[in-house]
Amino acid sequence: MEVHHSLSTSTDWIVMVVYFIAILAFGAYFSKYNRSTTDFFFGGRRFAWWLIAMSIVATGVGSHSFIKYSAKGFEAGFSSTMTYMNDWFFVPFFIFGWLPIIVYTKIRSIPEYFEKRFSSLTRFLATLLILFYMIGYVGIGLLTMGKAILPLLPPEFTIFGIHFEVTLMGLIIVIALIIGIYITYGGQTAVIFTDLAQGFVLIFAGMLVFVIGLDYLGGFNVFWDALPTEWKLPLAHFNNPPGFNFVGIFWQDGVAGSVGFLFMNMGLVMRFMACKSVDEGRKAAAFNILFMLPISAIVVGNAGWIGKAVSVINPSAVPPDTNPDAIFVVVSNLISHPGVFGFIMAALTAALMSTVDTLLNATAAVYINDIHRPVKKWLTKKIQTWEEEDKQELASARIATVVFTLLGVLTVIPFSKFPTVYEAHGYFHSTLTPPLVTAIFLGVFWKRYTNAAVIGTLVGGVALMIMGMYYPRPLIEIFSHGTTYDPNHPYTYIGALYNLFVCALFALLTTLTTKQQIQIVEKIKQNPNHKMIMSGFVIASTIIFLLISFNVFSMPILFILTFVMVAMVVLAANYFINYNEEEKTDGLTVWSINKAKEYFKGRKINDREGEKVKVHWRLKEGVDNTIHFSKNDMKRMAAEIGDLVYISDARKYLGGLKSIHTVYGEPHDEDGIVYISSEHLANGQFVKGKLLVAEKEM
Repeated sequence: MEVHHSLSTSTDWIVMVVYFIAILAFGAYFSKYNRSTTDFFFGGRRFAWWLIAMSIVATGVGSHSFIKYSAKGFEAGFSSTMTYMNDWFFVPFFIFGWLPIIVYTKIRSIPEYFEKRFSSLTRFLATLLILFYMIGYVGIGLLTMGKAILPLLPPEFTIFGIHFEVTLMGLIIVIALIIGIYITYGGQTAVIFTDLAQGFVLIFAGMLVFVIGLDYLGGFNVFWDALPTEWKLPLAHFNNPPGFNFVGIFWQDGVAGSVGFLFMNMGLVMRFMACKSVDEGRKAAAFNILFMLPISAIVVGNAGWIGKAVSVINPSAVPPDTNPDAIFVVVSNLISHPGVFGFIMAALTAALMSTVDTLLNATAAVYINDIHRPVKKWLTKKIQTWEEEDKQELASARIATVVFTLLGVLTVIPFSKFPTVYEAHGYFHSTLTPPLVTAIFLGVFWKRYTNAAVIGTLVGGVALMIMGMYYPRPLIEIFSHGTTYDPNHPYTYIGALYNLFVCALFALLTTLTTKQQIQIVEKIKQNPNHKMIMSGFVIASTIIFLLISFNVFSMPILFILTFVMVAMVVLAANYFINYNEEEKTDGLTVWSINKAKEYFKGRKINDREGEKVKVHWRLKEGVDNTIHFSKNDMKRMAAEIGDLVYISDARKYLGGLKSIHTVYGEPHDEDGIVYISSEHLANGQFVKGKLLVAEKEM
């Protein structure tokens, strides 16, 4: 494959550096809204749907998207849009099931949901898998950006007499340093607002490439006629080639990837949790899937289509053997003038910032909520004030961000061995999402799914997934749908179907045999040595899992041992962990959303329809968490004392930036006036003389 270097001019670099400085300054400005860990991770749960919807675009259209979809557009044509059209399949499950649950249960991370729904052990297992998933995603983003920027640089250069050779890993380390500094001090509010701006920039820049690319070719008709017939098909071939086929992409991206992105990608989940309400989150999700994803599919893939047309018309300009991962940069450089190319590359840089900063922020949130707090609670008995504890956690979150950035750099090493970013990303999704996807989905939508069942799912599913890596033939081959076997990267995509199947298999077996498990445990308890027997089950299960991990025996023996291990694991889980189905499902499944709303409020829900009111604010004495409206204003809002209220700056274009959630207190007789505390003022950043608009939440 042809390798490109030094594609950029000094003008391009000036544009890119100016953009970097502007975006860092933008993030630094919004860091002033980080007064607590809630602000740092969730943006204070205050924003309007349109702001979140646009920031989701910048998160979803990540750095890997421009590179990997342009690469597949160059290799396969319009079918590169196929994966962007899959997410609609699971959106209803998200907006009517998972979204209200994560908001109303007030969880701060996905592993925390596992503890509420199942047990602390399940939370621990989920934390490990989530961190692997998020750090791997960071690595994919860094790898992609390194591949994008490498063609812009010379192969080597000298500064102050010191000679530097430009390598992919060296470049990625520099990029990671810049990203780490930005997100460490910005937080979720900075991420949301920079992503809002970058969302518009990305859409504009991607469309700009398409427009000037068509102009370069001589118009749409020339472009269309130059493309081979197969490049005009909307879907890839059913089961070939191994690097891009319909059945593999469906299971890897349409099922495992879509559920993984919507249900377990903490970066996306945190973005929705920053919405001011569940309804606002639903609007953002619906707008994203109906309008923004189809547009985004064109934005991220068109450079590959243009590149293919140019390679047919003028092979000397874009050789057919051009590295697919470099096609976006090569085409953008070919069709645009200096400065314009710099702007397009700045947009690609924005995509990297949007993806990686969100993932790092989310990974730090998982660390604080699921490792730092439990370990600190276990190790120390020192009593701290809320302010002291929150300040310490904020500092720990920033340190964790740096550590996870470094770990993300290390994950680049195995991912860089794949021929394209698309295949690396596909293998990553196929491998890491199925266990948690299965556990989350069944936990939300199946009340009978028990703690023992989810532990059996995670342990047994991961064990057979490891065996699938050692023995793709015959294990994964059974599910291959005729896709060709590639010995270097066997069943990159269709492995997702095998992994989903084995996880679902253990989920079903362990759930449907719950009664029998309990009966066996009760019989064992009658033995005087019951505790020793159960402890032996745990030790034996650990040994078997290690034997599977290191592939010690033959496949048939390991296969049988896996089922023996799962049987011992679920029995031990039933013995050691008390699981009350009513307590662990009430308000935590889709069948009890109303109960979740009551838990969120702390009392009965007030569902009466009210109107929004505009008021002037005045300071009151005291710092209690209530605000005081007039009796008439409360009547207009259909509100009662103790109900929840959302109050924000009346200027809609702020999107909820200056706002707070609080509680109705005792009413007064001054219509159009609301009394707030100094703490409300500090959190809401309200401006003297500016109207506020208030609405009852529930």
